Amino acid sequence: MPSMPPVPCSVLLLSGGRGQRMGGRDKGLIDWRGRPLIAWLHALVRPLTDDLIISCNRNAERYGRYADQLVSDDSPDFPGPLAGIRAGLKAARHDHLLVLPCDAPLLDRELLDALLAQVGEHPVMLHRGGYWEPLFAVLPTRLKEAVEQAWLAGERSPQRIFRERSPVAVECDIDDPRLANLNSPELLASAAEDGDRPRAD
Repeated sequence: MPSMPPVPCSVLLLSGGRGQRMGGRDKGLIDWRGRPLIAWLHALVRPLTDDLIISCNRNAERYGRYADQLVSDDSPDFPGPLAGIRAGLKAARHDHLLVLPCDAPLLDRELLDALLAQVGEHPVMLHRGGYWEPLFAVLPTRLKEAVEQAWLAGERSPQRIFRERSPVAVECDIDDPRLANLNSPELLASAAEDGDRPRAD
């Protein structure tokens, strides 16, 4: 049985995008290997938290079965992932928030444990190929004030905000298959043909 993380955390699954590469379809609800993408992430993170938050801007009834809380952007024009992170930080019930995208079903518990093991006063982010990955991160929820100030000043890049706050890096190979974003029909089809199934433990 998977163990609980070293400190209590909330979990935010980002599923509020426009889905442009999917022809406007709601990515989190697209079937992959017999289940919606969001279901793969739900199975992975459910043992980690009693506060599972999904950021979505449509299909709330369907997403509700996978979440303890739903949040949505306060702007109707799909302003990007920072909007979902901003809402998640405000809603989180714990002092830290694990942030993940809905279209990465190949993630595993080992990678999440590596992030959670570094929890402290600073953001923890995956880092590969010289770049930070702010959508694979653990954030102190006290950053909500800083995020709000940056948002009101017009900032929309989570990478820029968190990079300026002495982030802790969890290094990954640039071609780590667990980080594959299945955000196009071609990538979904290619991954569906792969014999290796994602693990939820």
